[in-house]
Amino acid sequence: MSSSTCFKCYPWSPSPPFPFFQKPSPFFSSISFSSTHQNQTQFPLSHDFTPTQLLHTLRRQNDDHSALRLFDWASKQPNFTPSLSIYEELLTKLGKHGSFDSFKLVLQQVKQSGCELRRGTFLILIESYAEFGLYDEVFGVVEMMEGEFGLKPDTHFYNFLLNVLVDGNKLKLVETAHNGMISSGIKPDVSTFNILIKALCNAHQIRPAILMMEEMPAYGLAPDEKTFTTIIQGFIDEGNMDGALRVREQMVEAGCPVTNVTVNVLVHGFCKEGRVEEALDFIQEMTENDGFYPDQFTFNTLVNGLCKAGYVKHALEIMDVMLREGFDPDVFTYNSLISGLCKIGEIKEAVEILDQMVSRDCSPNTVTYNTLISTLCKENQIEEATELARLLTSKGILPDVCTFNSLIQGLCLTRNHSIAMELFEEMKNKGCRPDEFTYNMLIDSFCCRENLEEALRLLKEMESCGCARNVITYNTLIDGFCKNKRVREAEEIFDEMEIQGVSRNSVTYNTLIDGLCKNKRVEEAAQLMDQMLMEGLKPDKFTYNSLLTYFCRSGDIKKAADIVQTMTSNGCEPDIVTYGTLIGGLCKAGRIEVASRLLRTIQMKGMVLTPHAYNPVIQALFRRKRGNEAMRLYREMLEKGDPPDAVTYKIVFRGLCSGGGPIGEAVDFVVEMIEKRFIPEFSSFYMLAEGLCALSMEDTLVKLVNMVIEKANCSDSEVSMIRGFLRIRKFQDALATLGNILDNREQKKSYWSR
Repeated sequence: MSSSTCFKCYPWSPSPPFPFFQKPSPFFSSISFSSTHQNQTQFPLSHDFTPTQLLHTLRRQNDDHSALRLFDWASKQPNFTPSLSIYEELLTKLGKHGSFDSFKLVLQQVKQSGCELRRGTFLILIESYAEFGLYDEVFGVVEMMEGEFGLKPDTHFYNFLLNVLVDGNKLKLVETAHNGMISSGIKPDVSTFNILIKALCNAHQIRPAILMMEEMPAYGLAPDEKTFTTIIQGFIDEGNMDGALRVREQMVEAGCPVTNVTVNVLVHGFCKEGRVEEALDFIQEMTENDGFYPDQFTFNTLVNGLCKAGYVKHALEIMDVMLREGFDPDVFTYNSLISGLCKIGEIKEAVEILDQMVSRDCSPNTVTYNTLISTLCKENQIEEATELARLLTSKGILPDVCTFNSLIQGLCLTRNHSIAMELFEEMKNKGCRPDEFTYNMLIDSFCCRENLEEALRLLKEMESCGCARNVITYNTLIDGFCKNKRVREAEEIFDEMEIQGVSRNSVTYNTLIDGLCKNKRVEEAAQLMDQMLMEGLKPDKFTYNSLLTYFCRSGDIKKAADIVQTMTSNGCEPDIVTYGTLIGGLCKAGRIEVASRLLRTIQMKGMVLTPHAYNPVIQALFRRKRGNEAMRLYREMLEKGDPPDAVTYKIVFRGLCSGGGPIGEAVDFVVEMIEKRFIPEFSSFYMLAEGLCALSMEDTLVKLVNMVIEKANCSDSEVSMIRGFLRIRKFQDALATLGNILDNREQKKSYWSR
């Protein structure tokens, strides 16, 4: 579906008393209080409180200890009889805070008091165990309930237990619980099957889930909407929309009513696969034939699906329909639109949606702001992103780790390293814990600035803060040390990975192999490649290209050719970088004819030649005073290859200026070069200037100098100075000034590119 797709207009219209405590339990009497007055101050209840008042006060307690103290105080009051609801509220508080020993003691107290327990009381304990991940303990609850309290589980109890285990993704325990249910003679109901089918779908076992649904009639049960919808969702999760639609047909054939839940699941499935127009057609069909009416979820799903597919304007139209039908867009609607607009670069429009969101009393959340902040940072609009972060705080929404990471990343990318570190410290001071992404960005920033000691300090800080150091962290450090020619220390970091249990990947090996090759330790690099193979990692083009570069630079063309041969025989296809490196090596060794033939061979393979392949041959031809051939190759590059780069222009311009050819050709080339925003190398430009002065072509020189200062974005004072010298025909002074300006800029460029 193209962006110009015109969507159709869809016609959517709008208990008995319990025994008194004779004396406090030993468990509760172990909690001491200093005075009755203190108790009354702490618990605002009169001595003649009602059970309802106590229940409400219990619910307001913040922790299990205060709840226990309140209950102990209440149990000492005359004429107080705790009800099961009060006990269960206390048990809920204990379970929520993981006080399981106290929980069991209270259960015993309930038993001693004569208060009759129910199965639901034990479900509180099962749910609490699940919240703390103690799934193995839930079976002990079943044994305790039967053995100590004489309560046998029923179907509802097992359904709850099974559902807790399914939600915890404990499929083995689900099987154990189900077997226990069957062996106890407890009959499953429709809910039991639905829970088990959900477990199978979660485990991506769709076929067994369908077979289980087909077993239901044998138990006198019929699948309901939840059964079918669960399997439909299972197919959608597997990316099988056609399978989901087949199940929907089964559902209709079985006479099972299709509600909004099923329709919305299918709409979500269409949108998930980017089939948004089919989603709209499906809604149209369901509206006309089944009386379906889109709800909030339907509209939100469509808006989100359209935005993800890049059709944000259509999503805005859907929101207008949503408003007309009486549905208020919520935070999910607005976040989808803001995210969609940010993805297509419409940041201004995204901010307008944010303003609209606020004006309609829909409060933005952290996701809203983070989407905008991240996009602004990627667009190098750091000041705007920072201002939005301040707004986030002023609205009472605390920045999270994603907010800080976006800002820190933007600051690092724009080389505001010191401000990035200030924000990092502020992040920690505000209680927002940095994650591995935060540390990796800052470590990379320090490595780029050759401040490796600070990078190592951050690595130690990661360890002390309990933040996991991953392979990216170590790869960044190894790369930093290799680029700074500190390969020994890079090797130490490489070895530390094994000690720390961090698995090395291809990037790790390739980085260190490249560092060893550049440090002329090629034998050790080859040994490392063998180790790489032993660890089950296959060398790729980056591995071979590092070794190839070493042999080409050292002039060992035979070894270089062997590397390419080994690469090919191991199933790793050489790329244009491989061939370009080999061509460069051949030219350096003086074998220019072989390099030219290789260039033609690559062309015949259908590869698009890059400057990396052309440049060495062009340079070699100029050096051999074969300027005409070099220029033919340059023109061929313009027609058939990738566009020339700065190195190409430098080679050709230098060759034309020093080759003794027609000066007009050099002038035409420098004009072409400047028009394409490439500033000529000054030493070559000076040679051309001398030639122009010698031929009394000063007007041409003035024209070229003016073009250079315009494209180089010189300051007003620099332009005035150079043009002043030109007006009084002090060409040497004008060129000297221009040379200083260009040299200074080249130095800065070189610094930042490190």
